Amino acid sequence: MSRFKFVAGAVLALGLAVPSASAVATSATGGGVTATTPWDGSNGRISVYDGSNDSNWGKAEYYRTASADTKRTLWNKSGYKTRVTSGDGSKVFYFQACDENDWSPDDCSGWKAA
Repeated sequence: MSRFKFVAGAVLALGLAVPSASAVATSATGGGVTATTPWDGSNGRISVYDGSNDSNWGKAEYYRTASADTKRTLWNKSGYKTRVTSGDGSKVFYFQACDENDWSPDDCSGWKAA
């Protein structure tokens, strides 16, 4: 019985010490723009950081679990070295980062699972 308690205690301690997979952030970078989710510990938030000094806007295109057929876009129109974040909602499960280019195709990271 004491061995069982020891093993159960060790498993519990390990579970508290190791973060869950849902808390691990995933990032995608396209043309100097980086999208990250989950942002600030929330699976329902995504951020867009513009690390490209090119005067083009950055964006994240993403899908949420509550509206899986709706592609959403979070724009960063604030300029170089700025970050914008989405509001909280259902989990972001698929996303990409893009550096928007006028009159040319956008520089996008490709789609990633969150």
